[in-house]
Amino acid sequence: MDISKIRKDFPILTRTMSNKPLVYLDNGATTLKPQPVIDAVVNYYTYLGANAHRGDYEMSAQVDSAFEGARCRTQKFLNAKYKEEIVFTSGSSEGLNLVAMMVTQQLLNEGDVILSDESEHASSILPWMQAGKKKGTKIDYIPLDEEGKITVENFKRVLTDKVKVVAIAMVSNVLGFVAPVKEIAKICHERGILLVIDGAQSTPHLDIDVQDLDCDFYAFSAHKMCGPTGVGALYGKKKWLDQLEPIFYGGESNARFDKSCSLTLKETPLKFESGTQPIEGVIGMAAAMDYLDSIGKENIHAHEVELKEYFLEKAKALGNIVVYNENAKSGIVTFNVKDKDQMIFAQDVASYLNTFGIAVRSGQHCAKLLPDVLKTPGTCRASFYLYNTKEEVDQLIDALKNATVENCVSIFF
Repeated sequence: MDISKIRKDFPILTRTMSNKPLVYLDNGATTLKPQPVIDAVVNYYTYLGANAHRGDYEMSAQVDSAFEGARCRTQKFLNAKYKEEIVFTSGSSEGLNLVAMMVTQQLLNEGDVILSDESEHASSILPWMQAGKKKGTKIDYIPLDEEGKITVENFKRVLTDKVKVVAIAMVSNVLGFVAPVKEIAKICHERGILLVIDGAQSTPHLDIDVQDLDCDFYAFSAHKMCGPTGVGALYGKKKWLDQLEPIFYGGESNARFDKSCSLTLKETPLKFESGTQPIEGVIGMAAAMDYLDSIGKENIHAHEVELKEYFLEKAKALGNIVVYNENAKSGIVTFNVKDKDQMIFAQDVASYLNTFGIAVRSGQHCAKLLPDVLKTPGTCRASFYLYNTKEEVDQLIDALKNATVENCVSIFF
């Protein structure tokens, strides 16, 4: 990977923050956008502009071609068997909510159990909690091991005949561990259990083959993989999507309806795409897929892991950094800073790093069950991506050398 060449594709990297060159290490929250993605979005607004699936004129047909071409591109990106298995959404959260609501309402019964775990992002577990309140379903948890990982052994320990759904992230957004999805899928399907995967943190970094994983549903967001915000996709096996009824209704999803409330829905996936979709976002997402594939996910992942290992080596030498996920093979490093025997409030550390132009995430990272497992109210998270450099890691380490309670708090006064 030619990092210097890649960095030139991202115009935002020329800006400053706190009057310092930007060091963007919050890629787990969202990624920066390369020029080809920006150009694809601007091209739609500049030269296309029409709605999809609505018009009988040339410009509308061009939009249809670009929009459905993006569906085929997404099918290829995930190696889905059919293009009809790709439903465009506003992102991972909508996709996971749709699955939770549809499956709970239409396929589950009172007393059925959804298995999840305490490292999950809110978007992975909250939909099942809320959807199950009226239906009387229950959430149980796969015990995490001593590092915070999901293991096949711990998964098997909590399996019962009541478990009907397993809902987990392929990669934890806080600890960065990769779950054994393929092995869990095999066990699930031997027992007639649905497997729902939050792919928000895996899709930008790992080659995803949903047929090989054999999950039933898989959701991801474009903005975490160099694409636009407000768009993503839900993969679902066609047999399930054909069986399920949508949650939202409106234009595009129906073939016809009449005054007697008779309704004929369109075929999968259009029955799940009521209303005008984020067309420019869908086209931009396809451009992001082209961009990432041109570099190679295996190269991106190797680069991220190299940066993390470089950080760990430097952090150990400092002696004041507590790392919670040293052995996770990802670009996520979750840490706190000690000053003597006192742990510095994570948000204070992040604000202090901001004065050096360094952007990291702090707090609970939307995984509000995990602090009880980690036994800390919050953490800092630096998440590396394809455009980050060892020089930027050095800048982070240099800033952390002087991250004392006094220095971190003094910036507020």
